[in-house]
Amino acid sequence: MSVRHGLLALLSRGPRHGYQLRAEFESSTGATWPLNIGQVYTTLTRMERDGLVEQGEADEHGRVAYRITEAGRAEMERWFSTPVAQSDRPRDELVIKLALAITTHPNAHQVIQAQRAATMRTMQELTRAKRAALDGPAQRLVLDSMIFQAEAEQRWLDHCEAVLRES
Repeated sequence: MSVRHGLLALLSRGPRHGYQLRAEFESSTGATWPLNIGQVYTTLTRMERDGLVEQGEADEHGRVAYRITEAGRAEMERWFSTPVAQSDRPRDELVIKLALAITTHPNAHQVIQAQRAATMRTMQELTRAKRAALDGPAQRLVLDSMIFQAEAEQRWLDHCEAVLRES
C-alpha cells in the first residue's frame, strides 16, 4: 500500500492535520506500519503539488488541516478499484536469500532453520497481538493477514527443505 493512497483514504472522511493522519494511519493498519511524521508531511506536500489535497486554515495551535480535492477523491477511487498485482509488490528478500543459500552456503539447512524459528516467534507475537486487539475489525484483519503470511512462509520453508533433501 502506498502511504499516499492511505492518506487520501483517511482524508476522504474529512480534513485532518498531519499528526491526526499519522495516528489514524497507524491505528487503521493495526500499528503494523509505523509512519514517520516527516513522511506524512512530505507526502502531503507532494499531493498538494499534484492537486490531490489542499490546505485549509490553521487552527489555534497553528496546525494546518488538509482536505482531499475532487482529483484526490478520483485517485483514491482508482486505487480502491484496482487490484494489487503481484509485480507491484516488492521483491521478497527471503526468497532471494534462501535461493542463494541453497546455491552457495555449505549448510543451507541452518539458514532455513534459523528462518523457521524467527517466523514461528513472529507468528506467536502476532497471535498475542490479535488476542489483545481493541481497535476493531481493521486491526484484526491486518493481523490476520500477517499471521496467514507467516503460516504460508512456514509451509514454503518446509518445501525448501524437501527440495534441498532431493538434490
